[in-house]
Parts: sequence; structure tokens; C-alpha cells
Amino acid sequence: MKTTVDLPDELYRRAKAEAALRGQKLRDLVAEGLVRVLDRPSEGPAKAKLADLMKKARGMIDSGVPDLATNPKHLSGFGRRARNR
Repeated sequence: MKTTVDLPDELYRRAKAEAALRGQKLRDLVAEGLVRVLDRPSEGPAKAKLADLMKKARGMIDSGVPDLATNPKHLSGFGRRARNR
């Protein structure tokens, strides 16, 4: 597929020179660069882990209960399947 891309003059000259040094056409160099960018994992917020996003907020709210697992009433029946009657 053909497309038009506007590049800064200096970037175009560098890319053209690099392609020539590699014995490639400019379009092959551009395609290789796009593949590398698109195949690597995203580093943006869309792929960030919730734990990392919440790091600053951890420990800000004190419920008074160190852990719900310390209170047996919160765990009664946990892990048991409900039986059909």
C-alpha cells in the first residue's frame, strides 16, 4: 500500500543514508522501523499495572482493620460451593 508521510528534512536525510548503507530501499527501512515499534509492548498508561498506578495511594486510608482475613466472620463459607437444594 502506498501512503504519504511528512518527515522533517534532517530525519529524511538520515533515514535515506541509513537505508543506502544497509543496501535497502527507504520504504524497507521505514517498514522495519514500524514493525519494531508495533511489535514491542506498549509502555503507555494503557498497559500499566493497577498496582503501579495505585502505588502512591496505598496506605492512605485506614479502615481500622489491618486485614479482613483477621476477622472470621468475613471468611465464613469462603471457598465452599453453594449446594443446590
